[in-house]
Formats: sequence, C-alpha cells, structure tokens
Amino acid sequence: MSITQKLQSIQLELKAPKNQRNAFGKYNYRSAEDILEAIKPYAEKHNVLFKITEELQEIGGMVYVKSTAKVIDVDDTSAIESIGSAIIDFDSKGMQMPQRTGAASSYAKKYALGNLLLLDDTKDADATNQHGKGSPATKKTLPTLDKNHEKYEKVKKFIEEGGNVNTVIQKFNVVDKELLNLINQ
Repeated sequence: MSITQKLQSIQLELKAPKNQRNAFGKYNYRSAEDILEAIKPYAEKHNVLFKITEELQEIGGMVYVKSTAKVIDVDDTSAIESIGSAIIDFDSKGMQMPQRTGAASSYAKKYALGNLLLLDDTKDADATNQHGKGSPATKKTLPTLDKNHEKYEKVKKFIEEGGNVNTVIQKFNVVDKELLNLINQ
C-alpha cells in the first residue's frame, strides 16, 4: 500500500472529536494534543509515523510559527506533508513571551495536522463568527470553478503539487470532474 493510500485510509477512519470547551466563546474545539493522541493507533495500524517540525519566519515585520506535519511510510520512507502557520502576538496581555510563542506553535501544529488529515473545523466559532459582517459563506455564494474559470489552470497545478485542497474548497464551488478527482485522491 502506498503512502497516499495509507493517508487516505487514515483520513477516512480518523475521528478526532472536539473535546475541549471554550467557556467564554461557548464553543467546542480540538487541540493539537487531541489530534496527536487520536492518530497514534492509526500510525501503528498503517505502519506510518507522524513528525512535526517548526520554524520561525518573519514576513512583513510579523513573526510566524511555521509548522510542518508529515506522515512517513515506515516501509519505504516516502512522505506527505502539510503546513500550518500562526502569528505570534507579541502584544497579548497576561502572557509571558514563551507562552505567546507556545500558543502560536499549538495553533500552527493544529492547522498543519488538520490540513494533512482533512479535519474539518468549519463548525468552530472562529470559522463561523462573522463579527457583524454578515452571514457565513456557503457553497452557493462561492465562485464556480470549471475549465472556463481564469484560475482553473493555476488551481489545478496547485492541487497536483500537493496544495491544500481545503483551501480550494473554501474558495470555490468545484464542479469540474477532473479537479474533483484530483481533490478526492
């Protein structure tokens, strides 16, 4: 079984419930630690290992934690990876500098793992809270992506090179069968 097939099996089988509760925002969420705990049995079952690496990056004067989540086939060392990033909020009150960096690290890990494992966070309050800016986007309001769309070839290349399919699905209503097949691989 290839690493792609193993990852697909894990994505289909994995259940990572949102067991954490934000009492202030009144919503449930999952932490990076919850995801890591949930994937351990699948690592053994599918003979893979998961590895997360992090680095700090500065873009436009803002410092980010870039986290790379990787699933590696133990048999042949082939791998698939995904990236998540989070800004370090140096102005956050009530936190020491290591806590600020740790919070950004946790978010970046969570998003990298979520991207790799196709964990859906769309029902989180962060994803649905419009902060007074109207209703959340639905499939009906997204632009339709087909072969006639100006960004079709760019999106196709993005997916073929391992880009995050969730990004595509959040921005477009994908109707093209060739792209849907790439997304579902």
